Amino acid sequence: MSFVTQDDVFAAIEKLFTGLFEEFCPHKFTPAPFPRIPYREAMLKYGTDKPDLRIPIEIRDVSELFRGSDFNAFRQVVERGGVVRAVPVRQIADRPRSFFDGLIEFTQEKGGQGLAYIMWTDHGVKSPIAKFLDEATLRALGETAGMQAGDVMFFVADQPRKAERLAGEVRSRLADLLDLREKQVFEFCWIVDYPLYEFNDERGGIDFSHNPFSMPQGGLEALETQDPLEILGFQYDLVCNGTELSSGAIRNHRPDIMLKAFEIAGYARAEVEDKFGGLLSALRFGPPPHGGIAPGLERVVMLLTGSRNIREVTAFPMNQSAQDVMLGAPSPVSEQQLRELHIRCVMPGRQKE
Repeated sequence: MSFVTQDDVFAAIEKLFTGLFEEFCPHKFTPAPFPRIPYREAMLKYGTDKPDLRIPIEIRDVSELFRGSDFNAFRQVVERGGVVRAVPVRQIADRPRSFFDGLIEFTQEKGGQGLAYIMWTDHGVKSPIAKFLDEATLRALGETAGMQAGDVMFFVADQPRKAERLAGEVRSRLADLLDLREKQVFEFCWIVDYPLYEFNDERGGIDFSHNPFSMPQGGLEALETQDPLEILGFQYDLVCNGTELSSGAIRNHRPDIMLKAFEIAGYARAEVEDKFGGLLSALRFGPPPHGGIAPGLERVVMLLTGSRNIREVTAFPMNQSAQDVMLGAPSPVSEQQLRELHIRCVMPGRQKE
């Protein structure tokens, strides 16, 4: 859509989805306007940018409470730039030891070192790590999430990105084990304010984090004056019950802003002109500000029908080998078809003619 803001796109899509769910959904759903959750908040509270808001668990950052503690394992993580994420859960302290051991094993299977936890009881706290924490720290941890007798707080400690993911995995696993997801409801939300850049450990420098062709918030001035890792893009996703239904952006329509954006990510002007010359040429003719979004119809149908796999509602689903078994594709191509399309296939090990 031309000459639109992010709000204009949201208004159009919310009207569409509200109409769809009023017509076809027998359950309640989030009324418009849908909540907007900044990306960084979503990663902190839910450990994912596709949060299932039916789960009544919010993750907390408790890194500072462990920075000066006697619990060396967590303190050292924080001192090395890592974080500690807490996952508070209500009224499960009476679960058997096997329940907690199973969660520890699950976290290790997902790549974590383990999973610590503290129980709040009528007689105080119980935990293998409680002896390393003073009363003030234990009290602060309890106040962080309003812990009461019967509640349990789980802890993940690692580098930020990994800790976010692990905490999110634990949150989802707890929802499965305890059947915490609210029934017969569709919880919509927008994920907004995606970072335009991230630090690429392999390259050792700044790189694009999501869509490089999105308009940076603040335009050229932001690119010239702000820390790249603090610059946000006009990018957004529509999420429902943990499933991404739509993704879109306000596009970068100015070549000067695009060249600067790629320069920050380590691309020389000549390289950008070579790789994206067609796009830059088009932008130099002065297209209007524009933006949009791409709803995934099959994902909507999957939710409305209660299907657990999108292949169940896909007309021509592919198998795990990326083959369409109904159409028999992909299939060998005849020499005649290749000649008609002026295509030559060179088999491995053979020299070109």
